[in-house]
Amino acid sequence: MWSIGASPRAAVLAICALLAPLQSPAQQPAQGRITPAAAADLGPERGGRLLEAAKLEGEVVAYSTAPPEDNKALTEAFTARYGVPVKLWRSSSEDILLRAMAEAKAGRPQADVFINTGLGLEPMYREKLLQPIVSPYTSRLLPEAYPAHHEWVGFYLAPLVQLYNTNLVKAADLPKTYDDLLDPRWKDKLAIEAADFDWFQAVVEKIGRERGLALFREIVAKNRISVRKGHSLLANLVIAGEIPLALTVYQFTAEQLRASGAPVNWFVIPPAMAIQVGIGIGREAKHPNAAALLYDFLINEAQDLLQKRNFVATRKDIAAKAAFPIQVQDAVRVLDGAREWEELYRRTFNFR
Repeated sequence: MWSIGASPRAAVLAICALLAPLQSPAQQPAQGRITPAAAADLGPERGGRLLEAAKLEGEVVAYSTAPPEDNKALTEAFTARYGVPVKLWRSSSEDILLRAMAEAKAGRPQADVFINTGLGLEPMYREKLLQPIVSPYTSRLLPEAYPAHHEWVGFYLAPLVQLYNTNLVKAADLPKTYDDLLDPRWKDKLAIEAADFDWFQAVVEKIGRERGLALFREIVAKNRISVRKGHSLLANLVIAGEIPLALTVYQFTAEQLRASGAPVNWFVIPPAMAIQVGIGIGREAKHPNAAALLYDFLINEAQDLLQKRNFVATRKDIAAKAAFPIQVQDAVRVLDGAREWEELYRRTFNFR
């Protein structure tokens, strides 16, 4: 998840990454961009017009924070469907943002599309790195997935759930509410991920700010909650038994681990906060029609594929079938309050 306020070292590394090669040699882009009329085309000819222009452009360049295996599944499905290859660079949400900003400042933007978390895409909108686009398919999505400025759209949700080691924790003993974590049985058995201040904000505000903050301070004082950097590390420590119960693991990761036979299972203490992962088209995209074609693909045809891969797709009919209630992250609101909630998160759980 993207963390507000990159360290100086992270910023330097991201800017140096401008010289990193992409996955295939560069091509000269075809002439022509999405005109305002084409961008607003919601008619039956849209798909054919975009495909014809995308084939002339020859490729689409994507910067993505999605897991490698999911990037592969989505891009291969897109290329198989339309014959347009995807040149991909994968990195963290933060590094994608920093690289895009550095490229724009240097006058050398490379990416046509950005696949990033809502907290990574919203700053791109504010930095004027994206362009607005409309699509006939956005009306089928959850309203939270399509910000009013129309410069990015969420195409899947990643709920944060609770993961436990089945050799160390009995299903009958699982907490049903956050108040249950005050039970002495959870002493030195709990952990969270270091960047999940937005999960903390959602939970605390649902409980009630004053009571929620007091509750977590009491849990930390009585039973302690360790803080680990990285959701994959956190999940692996649960598998290893070092952490019996992790409070913030992505649901798709938890389900994949359970299905693989690892000694883990997952459950939900309401509310289940879900971050959005979305797509935005670069303001200076060199392959804009191919970018728009990929945009339409991810919010339409790929929605069923995403569901099969254990994600919660943002199409209304799919999201309605989620096995548990989901509170969708409001990236705009979270970003505006990030400084305050990051500080509250660190102070509550005693880490820097």
